[in-house]
Amino acid sequence: MTIRNMSMNMLAIATLMYVVGCNEKLDVSTEPTQVATQENSSLIELGSDGLSEFVSTDGVSWRQVTDDKGEHHLSLHFNALAANKPTIRLGAESPWNMDFADNVAIVMDIENPTNIPVFLHVGVEDIDGVRHNRNVAVPPKTANSYYVMIKGINVDTNTGMRSNPKNWLTEYEQTIWRTGTRHINTEKVSALHFTLMGIMHDKHLIVSNIRLEEPTTLDENVLVGIADGYGQNAKMDFENKVDNDAALVAQYQAESANLSGEVWDGRSQYGGWKQGPKLEATGYFRTEKYQGKWTLVDPEGYLFFSTGIANVRMANTSTITGYDVPDSLVPARSSDDLTPEDSVGLNRVSLEAAEQRFVSSNTRANMFLDLPSYDEPLGNFFGYRREVHTGVIPKGETFSFYMANLSRKFETADMNEVLDKWETLTVDRMLDWGFTSFGNWIDTRFYDDARIPYFANGWIIGDFATVSTGNDYWSPIPDPFDPVFVQRADVTLAQVAAEVKNNPWCVGVFIDNEKSWGMMSSTAAQYGLVAGTLRLNADKSPAKRAFVAWLKSRFETVESLNSTWGQSFNSWSDVEKGFEVDFDVDAALPDYSALLSLYADEYFKVVANAVDAHMPNHMYMGARFADWGMTPELRASSAKYADVVSYNYYREGLNEAFWTFLEDIDKPSIIGEFHIGAKDSGLFNPGLIGSHTQILRGEMYQDYLYSVIDNPYFVGVHWFQYIDSPLTGRAYDGENYNVGFVSVTDIPYAPLIDAVKEVNRNLYSRRFNDTASATDNEKEGNE
Repeated sequence: MTIRNMSMNMLAIATLMYVVGCNEKLDVSTEPTQVATQENSSLIELGSDGLSEFVSTDGVSWRQVTDDKGEHHLSLHFNALAANKPTIRLGAESPWNMDFADNVAIVMDIENPTNIPVFLHVGVEDIDGVRHNRNVAVPPKTANSYYVMIKGINVDTNTGMRSNPKNWLTEYEQTIWRTGTRHINTEKVSALHFTLMGIMHDKHLIVSNIRLEEPTTLDENVLVGIADGYGQNAKMDFENKVDNDAALVAQYQAESANLSGEVWDGRSQYGGWKQGPKLEATGYFRTEKYQGKWTLVDPEGYLFFSTGIANVRMANTSTITGYDVPDSLVPARSSDDLTPEDSVGLNRVSLEAAEQRFVSSNTRANMFLDLPSYDEPLGNFFGYRREVHTGVIPKGETFSFYMANLSRKFETADMNEVLDKWETLTVDRMLDWGFTSFGNWIDTRFYDDARIPYFANGWIIGDFATVSTGNDYWSPIPDPFDPVFVQRADVTLAQVAAEVKNNPWCVGVFIDNEKSWGMMSSTAAQYGLVAGTLRLNADKSPAKRAFVAWLKSRFETVESLNSTWGQSFNSWSDVEKGFEVDFDVDAALPDYSALLSLYADEYFKVVANAVDAHMPNHMYMGARFADWGMTPELRASSAKYADVVSYNYYREGLNEAFWTFLEDIDKPSIIGEFHIGAKDSGLFNPGLIGSHTQILRGEMYQDYLYSVIDNPYFVGVHWFQYIDSPLTGRAYDGENYNVGFVSVTDIPYAPLIDAVKEVNRNLYSRRFNDTASATDNEKEGNE
């Protein structure tokens, strides 16, 4: 069936889907066909009477439908309130063998018959439970074929990008690699998963014709010359694509002429709600519960809700070029450094080193059509990364196309002049767009601007002990019982305090980010930090010594510990050695929870003490929990010691199924990161949450913001990030997302800006239920 015919056919059955009963199966006559070969590529007979035996769901209702042509479909209804991650699993009667060719793709026809965009996650699970996960934006009122490349060069090749460009020359839509394991056991695949995550509305999809295909028309040069001289997609046309420097200059002149650089009417100088009540003014930001809702209060005493953009800095604008220089010519990192490698600036090598540069990755080097030389003015924007998190090479030369484009638009190669003009333009934009603050990770040059509030940031890094949780995505967990950690926390906050200078425009300080504290997928995942600590020897681990001390206070004898934990220690010295815990012993679970709380309390207490010592007038904003890396124990500890609990939550909004714990901790909370991208920007990856167009992106932004503004526990929400990721991947880990408010050429995405202004225009009236003042008191400053 062609895509065109498939689309017409699927759209024709949309009405039928709503009138068929939930469990009704029409025109069913055959058993599931589970053979997956090149000759017979059908994975599942969707019309089978026996299909329900192999289907399991959580928050998804489904039904089989047969259209008037006798073709079978699955109608899937995802319930927003029933589950945090509504999922349907289609299992194999016997494992599918997908190993019949060098390149293999799972193809499926998917229709979205509604007016609501769907961001679908597709998981492929092997017989050992290992998952290969991808996702894709399914636009409203569309029917297309989508593929998951499960085996082949696209899966095997490490390019240094989170998502590679489409290399299969087909009309099918490519799904985007996301998480899990790239290489699963393709000889024994056990299930397909269809999941939506954190949805705000019920969603409906129609899935048909799930099959295997062997891609044979592959573009072998898909990675060659993908980036033009401006860092844009050289092989795709899109709105606002730049092809000459004059266009950049003209855009800058036109935009800057229309930016007032003034705070909006109806707001205090700090962005607070000037037409609202005036509470106690302390000269600094603080929190208070007002009329049953947590809120920030600005230095003048006005209610304040923080909306803004995080990561407004140059540190993440560079991409790996595929060149390197001799190690002996690269200065080594110092153990006294307070800034992680990915957060430093360009870190440019010497001209002596540049003269000896060599190709370290042909794959990377061949991506670029036009890199400057070091002796050109644009050569000022080369840099170097001494380490990366993930990528095709472990280190190497970088280049910032964004900074180069700023140089072009500002018509100067002087680095300081470029940054000064960028700073002014950026703050003008933030005020014009109606934001009340910056988010986390902004360039420290903004700290003294005194036009818009900001949040400071620090990282505690150093040569202290760590503990592995078994899921150390960014890094292992610091050992807060180690005196070296305490000392590094102190010097970190001293440095942040020196940068902030007791500035009242600083709302507070975030310390660290997205630690892998534990996951709620299993008991072992929740208490991985406890197991990891107990696995260590006490003579090498301060945390293990603290745990042993707690156990001795908890149990009078080692025999009592053995009885409760199901262990067989002969003495406490055996406990001090590394050992494995048994997560199947239910009686031990309360102790695991108490030990995790002990660890978390110590971490947050150490950091809070350092904040109080060096920044007593500023709030501690917590550690920015990722939803995949927090447990109830960690949230409780953060609430105990931080002024505000922070979360990074990449979903479509604050769905009720996930956030039920807020009432229990009753603490002011803030979203530190979220974003939505789109496919029409020229980038290969929309981001962690995606849509199809910039217009839909703006609509989804509004959905997310309103869910936060309407929640009584939240005091702010920050988007990540200001600038699109580099097309070819950011140097540290290859993120290549359309998640910026501006492109690599520093051109704002107008539909997103329009949506943002609409939200910010009614921010305070909606938050505090004062609809009468919305029109008069929150007008844009330049109207």
